[in-house]
Amino acid sequence: MSEMTVPGWPATHPARAIVDLAAIRHNVRTLGAAAPSSAVMAVVKADAYGHGLLPVATAALQAGATWLGVAQVAEALPLRAGLDATGVRPPILAWLFAPGADLAPAVAADIDLSASAPWAIEEIAAAARATGRTARVHLKVDTGMSRGGARPEAFGDLLDAAARARADGTIEVAGIWSHLACADEPDSPVTAQQVEVFTAALDQAGRAGIRPEVRHIAQSAGTLFHPAAHFDLVRPGIATYGLTPAPAVASSADLDLRPAMRVEARLTVVKTAPPGTGISYGHRARTTAETTLAVVPLGYADGLPRTASDAGPVSIAGRKLHVAGRICMDQMVVDVGPGSGVREGDLAVVFGAGDDGGPTADEWAEAAGTISYEIVSGIGARVPRVHVDTARPGREAAEA
Repeated sequence: MSEMTVPGWPATHPARAIVDLAAIRHNVRTLGAAAPSSAVMAVVKADAYGHGLLPVATAALQAGATWLGVAQVAEALPLRAGLDATGVRPPILAWLFAPGADLAPAVAADIDLSASAPWAIEEIAAAARATGRTARVHLKVDTGMSRGGARPEAFGDLLDAAARARADGTIEVAGIWSHLACADEPDSPVTAQQVEVFTAALDQAGRAGIRPEVRHIAQSAGTLFHPAAHFDLVRPGIATYGLTPAPAVASSADLDLRPAMRVEARLTVVKTAPPGTGISYGHRARTTAETTLAVVPLGYADGLPRTASDAGPVSIAGRKLHVAGRICMDQMVVDVGPGSGVREGDLAVVFGAGDDGGPTADEWAEAAGTISYEIVSGIGARVPRVHVDTARPGREAAEA
């Protein structure tokens, strides 16, 4: 995705995040091929991991995903409204809410809701009665993540609560699900243990007369590395965006995934600095010879982690360099060397697909001591998103 494929720049910010919807579609098809007997739920929580909720959801559905997943009800409602406007109405699962939440709008909008405990069943049922509709519920069992879900010894109580609500017509059990803790470690025995616990929970539900529409436990790593975890539905998140869920095991290219986001900016200041010049806060970096310093107008308020100071890679004039000194709230400095010919307005690529040798989100994650999920989902809202479709030349979406 070269600079020339994206004409124009946002008028209000000297940076942009370009999202290639063709890459999203390619990744969804790749993930579907990895789990050919399962439906695909594209997980589009957190504004589609920072890529733009409605454009990504639409692209994923075009590529064969038949479900969408978000964490919060507050994400599910605008997603439903946006898709309704296009005439598309897939099932959407939302799984996080606290006691006392107003669930009636979600039930009215046909949002599937998750329940990890009897109180959640009771509140979903109350919302169903208030709307006069039957709510669709996914019962979650904790198979070893120790996060959401009922522990196996408490799953019977959740089944009992669901059976009571189902008997009075307020809910139907659309799914039973869980989440894998160590799927990004293909040799870990934990995944097989979790699948065994999950299978036992499904058998328990069957004996209670509950046979859901879908059973699902596999996220991106489960989809790519653990066929025994596929069941009826897989829920890829990070892989939908072209990033590997297990960089120590396989790269995005190894998995036939295409990173969809490129973050770039126009240089705002370029100047010559003598040797011994301190750079940025605290002067943690100093020039060792006369050189050229370039200012990139992106910082930690835009989502670039401060922990990547002195290390985050940036490509300028076709050369991969790195941040010099501390990353600031709105800016960072790169030492581009003497006689570089770099000028204000030139392009700096912070990360992208890396197929041209440029920096990647995985490299930023390594520099910051984190994971690529945090890098892409952390890109701030003030950085304009520009959606393009490299499979359809000339088809650029409006900036978001």
